[in-house]
Amino acid sequence: MYQRKQDMDRILRRLAKEGAGTQCLDEKDGGQLCEIRAEVAPGMGVVIVGRLSQRGTFRRDYYFPYVLSRDISSQADCSIQRHTERETYAGLLDEYRVGISLIFYIENSMEYRLRRLNRLSAVPAGARLTGLSVQGKILLPVNKTAKQLEASQLAATKRGSLLEAAKHGDEDAIETLTIEDIDAYSMVSRRILHEDMYSIIETCFMPCGVECDQYSVIGNILDVEVKQNRITKEDVYCLKLDCNDVTFTVAINKKDLLGEPRVGRRFKGQIWMQGTVDFAT
Repeated sequence: MYQRKQDMDRILRRLAKEGAGTQCLDEKDGGQLCEIRAEVAPGMGVVIVGRLSQRGTFRRDYYFPYVLSRDISSQADCSIQRHTERETYAGLLDEYRVGISLIFYIENSMEYRLRRLNRLSAVPAGARLTGLSVQGKILLPVNKTAKQLEASQLAATKRGSLLEAAKHGDEDAIETLTIEDIDAYSMVSRRILHEDMYSIIETCFMPCGVECDQYSVIGNILDVEVKQNRITKEDVYCLKLDCNDVTFTVAINKKDLLGEPRVGRRFKGQIWMQGTVDFAT
């Protein structure tokens, strides 16, 4: 409902005045780089970053929405890289369970910069991933027996061990994974002739579009929470998803979601991946 630039400026000025959490970083010219966090619902809101002059005037540079999660999604090796356009940062997780290098926008980059400035530990110890989506749909779950569920979990654990071994140069693991991929391709080619694609593919996690931190996902819903935006009075679904054995939270406006989310069903949509990096003490 905020489409025009003047409407955006008005709501951002309001949020800047109402912001609760503020962090500041001293700059060489005597000014300060400030980050203001304004919550619109518990655990979600807008981050506004700008410069505070010596006279005390605040000039906004950029802003972005954020969603927080309490769950650790990954403790894999994580490297932090600066974006080219501005001094914001991306995290790169070497997450073998997903099968790709997972890139996400770091929402607590100010904390990272302050830690480096104060010579505190800036080594990532884990990442709490979240996704923001503007379009999604609910899919029915894949019907599995208890024996099939157990077999899937064992297969996932075995594949994770093989990927970890292959990462360290184990030739037998690489050969086994190659054979498994060929078998999987053959199985899919055979089943797709008489089955629906979403009964074959239970979950997926793949890059989407030209932005490196956007993904198309299908994930099993583990938990559903509804929050209300205090400004627009719109309901937002916070869906805790399990996707390729990685757990993260996706926030989506109720109006943008097709279907009724329930625990056990699946979410399919495109997300912008964010994350909060936890640093080693």
